[in-house]
Amino acid sequence: MSLIIKNLHVTTAGKEIVKGLSLTLKPGEVQAIMGPNGSGKSTLANALMGHPKYQITKGKIILDDAEITNESADKRARAGLFLSMQYPPEIPGVTITSFLRVAVGAMLGESQNPITFHKKLLEKMKELHMDPEFAKRAVNTGFSGGEKKRAEILQLAMLNPRYAILDETDSGLDVDALKIVAEGINHFKTKDRGILLITHYNRILKYVVPDIVHVMVDGKIVKSGGKELAEEIEETGYQKFIET
Repeated sequence: MSLIIKNLHVTTAGKEIVKGLSLTLKPGEVQAIMGPNGSGKSTLANALMGHPKYQITKGKIILDDAEITNESADKRARAGLFLSMQYPPEIPGVTITSFLRVAVGAMLGESQNPITFHKKLLEKMKELHMDPEFAKRAVNTGFSGGEKKRAEILQLAMLNPRYAILDETDSGLDVDALKIVAEGINHFKTKDRGILLITHYNRILKYVVPDIVHVMVDGKIVKSGGKELAEEIEETGYQKFIET
């Protein structure tokens, strides 16, 4: 039982961005992908989730023994895959409560009792130190960067997938918000769930400790190691990996 990426090649707008990447994420693991801008990290994340803008030209994605390479995004989600996007979209007129109730219902294949659902939502929001009034706001509309990231972690908590791909969840967060988001990720982390954390920086990895760190450059993983690799990158940067 794992999320397996085999020799993945991904193209967008006629250009190959991911160039033969392989990785296996097991339940209970936290793996981090680090790399400079333009290395293909977000392209990988979107391709794994089935975004139609990104074409998989070669390779396979296997989720718990079932190949999902050509499945739609909604089927991947129902199979247990979740993506926290780098730039989550605004959905004016749709409250967080309504959005999440429909999303959870779609995942489980049954409508959610509004009262029971709202109680559970408030419990999760309390864990994330979120004001209950936040649930009444339209999804991401007028949100700060930190609010958007916290809303993504709330979605993660409510949808409860087996594998979470978190694309630069630490982007734009101040220290306090970073700690709260990291706490939410750590609360989600169990022996039955896997987390693929995509980031530029080591700072979130001080709070969410990875089992494996990968360095991605020009669409490929060029080095893998433990948390010490992230600390090395913080000290010396990416240049030596780019020049390799």
